[in-house]
Amino acid sequence: MDFTLWEPIYKEILQDFGFSREEDEQAALLLSHLLERMHSPGLDTLKRKMFGKDVLVCGNGPNLAEDLDRLDLVRYVLIAADGAAAVVMDAGRVPDVIVTDLDGDVDREIEASKQGSLVVVHAHGDNKDKLIRYVPRLQNIIGSTQAAPLQNVFNFGGFTDGDRAVYVAHECGAGTIELAGFFFDDPMVTPSKSKKLKWARRLICSLGLNI
Repeated sequence: MDFTLWEPIYKEILQDFGFSREEDEQAALLLSHLLERMHSPGLDTLKRKMFGKDVLVCGNGPNLAEDLDRLDLVRYVLIAADGAAAVVMDAGRVPDVIVTDLDGDVDREIEASKQGSLVVVHAHGDNKDKLIRYVPRLQNIIGSTQAAPLQNVFNFGGFTDGDRAVYVAHECGAGTIELAGFFFDDPMVTPSKSKKLKWARRLICSLGLNI
């Protein structure tokens, strides 16, 4: 993602939610420093995983298990958005890629990383404590940020784990992208989550996906 193209959207998100850009930047710098001490598989590894392939992006909506039951999972590269990783593993697959800001079932994500999942760990202003706690326990980490990219920390575009996972697939040249477990009109979520889902729909639609 060209950050100059993403930055106006990012500024709009910051204003809409009252988030701090400075806190995002501090978190990204922290993640960059943490990853300096680890072996990161790098962006090329992530691209090779998806380029030209059929990718299924799994959101953590209440309909995910049902969606997975009706699909032939073998034909897809599977990307799980945070808490969706546990559901995908319960369905018998280890996600090929996990996109997470570390507020889901991180123990399952650690388990998946030990089994080969690439883990796109996102740094934002509210999760610096989780970065410190969990990054050393994960393997195969690629860093991400909503702010300007840094060494080992990329900006793929996207805001929530779900739409960011779609952007990761798009940026890595996926041949096709399908969605499972996305429920943009979930009436059971909080007003804040509902607003995030509206942003997720908007951002995914901007990529031309039919949802």
